[in-house]
Amino acid sequence: MDAGLERKIREQLDRDEIWRVMQNYGRGLDRLDCELVRSCYWDDAIEDHGNYVGRPDDFIAWANETTRAFQSSQHGLLNHSCDLAGDDAYTETYYLFTGITGGPMNFMSTGRYVDHFQKRGGLWKIANRVCIIEGKFDVPASQVGADLPPAYTPDEPCQAARDRSDVSYHRPPVPRRP
Repeated sequence: MDAGLERKIREQLDRDEIWRVMQNYGRGLDRLDCELVRSCYWDDAIEDHGNYVGRPDDFIAWANETTRAFQSSQHGLLNHSCDLAGDDAYTETYYLFTGITGGPMNFMSTGRYVDHFQKRGGLWKIANRVCIIEGKFDVPASQVGADLPPAYTPDEPCQAARDRSDVSYHRPPVPRRP
């Protein structure tokens, strides 16, 4: 294989590994999977995130409690740019966060994760992060479908859950039977 093609393949693999870390971060927060979130950070990382600035372990405890205030949450990852510089990468990832309160108003936030990733021992993880919160919104709860039976909701056991019992952790996922 020529050197140029090999370099392009390595860069694409690095970008894919970094994107996977981002996906694990969002999934971990939404499933309250502290171990998965923790796997995204180097021990010496600093998280600068709204009202929190500090180390990953304390951030995860803070985020976990903040997330538990909602019945459910989703971190949607949107535009993602990644500049590679050897074993360093500089990324910007737009996010859309929604939190279901169970009341008449839900919460939504938009912003960006501006990250410095480092590759150490062959692994990419977050070395430092600045979370830029660009918008906070109260969103009315929809009445559409209020009379429909629950399906894959927190009210149905072993379907939607905020831990490793969630159907997304099942291998293979088991659909409901007609």
